[in-house]
Amino acid sequence: MIYSLRGNLIVMEQGFSVVECSGVGYKCHTSINTQKSLKLNSEVTLFTYMSVREDACELFGFATKSELQCFKLLIGVSGVGPKVGIALLSDLTPEQITFAISAGDVKSLTRAQGVGPKLASRIILELKDKLKGFGTSDTSVELKGSVIEDTGNISKAVAALSVLGFSAADVTPVLSKLDPSLTVEQLIGETLKKMGR
Repeated sequence: MIYSLRGNLIVMEQGFSVVECSGVGYKCHTSINTQKSLKLNSEVTLFTYMSVREDACELFGFATKSELQCFKLLIGVSGVGPKVGIALLSDLTPEQITFAISAGDVKSLTRAQGVGPKLASRIILELKDKLKGFGTSDTSVELKGSVIEDTGNISKAVAALSVLGFSAADVTPVLSKLDPSLTVEQLIGETLKKMGR
């Protein structure tokens, strides 16, 4: 099993990147979010997942461990293959996916290509409990375990804002920067203020 690749990024096209290690180019399917953090013709490190099927052997590469962890959780859901996992991680960050699942936000998940309402509901149903304790010390994407496990203020604020018509994907970046000890009303007020509403 290939855990990671470190080498020169020689090709970056829609949906995949090629990392050259000791003269061998490894093609990795990559999300748009991973590609945003990569620079062509520079040294990169990708954390990888190898998918082996009867007709194919493919590598999937991720810029952060948290994105890889999120991908593994997603493809563990019945009906979610690697391509759908990459599509979800192209539209949403691991943090946004986590908040969407914890808030039951079907609409945010259906933004990804190949994800309909039924599949989004299944993802939420199967992963809601598994997300407790899912976190990372990775500095590039902070998934705060306490926020994910918290059934209190932040998740209540996400749920309340989704009733007002805001998707978890829109409010998550704002809420993640606020103090989780604030009341639900204060969190909602600060979020609306920062979003210019």
